[in-house]
Amino acid sequence: MRNRKRILKMVLAGLFLAIAYVMPFLTGQIPEIGSMLCPLHIPILLCGFICGWKWGLVVGFIAPLFRSFTLGMPPMFPTAICMAFELATYGAIAGLMHKLLPQKKAFIYCSLIIAMIIGRIVWGVAMYVCVGIFGDGFTFTAFITGAIINAVPGILVQIILIPILVMVLDNPKVLNLKD
Repeated sequence: MRNRKRILKMVLAGLFLAIAYVMPFLTGQIPEIGSMLCPLHIPILLCGFICGWKWGLVVGFIAPLFRSFTLGMPPMFPTAICMAFELATYGAIAGLMHKLLPQKKAFIYCSLIIAMIIGRIVWGVAMYVCVGIFGDGFTFTAFITGAIINAVPGILVQIILIPILVMVLDNPKVLNLKD
């Protein structure tokens, strides 16, 4: 039974990686807000919640690098590299908080918001370091613009969609992944 759950988590993690690879194609059809919807974040956060923090971390780190390497989008430096750290943090923190906090609906929101805040801070630090390598500056204004202002549509979609999907997928009758 334990081996079955491990294999199921691996398969689901692969599915979340595939969704992360394809999803930007769908949102990219709306140029005005496509990137503002943060399409890679949704499958990574779900991976952390559903498969656990380890899978969320790995899939989150791989997804933007894989897309950049195979498609050239997002650009590898600094975007994909910084996103790799951000998304790895989202997946890890979402999975860890979901495991540690009580299994109640309100705590799904807590886990999500904590993951989103810490992930954005990690992105800001990574951008500061990567941009600083070339002697350019990454200001607090650039951080607020990139992490919050430009991401408002994606943040709203995540706050609405992710808890609903987690509640459905966390149901033991659906996947039965609890250890």
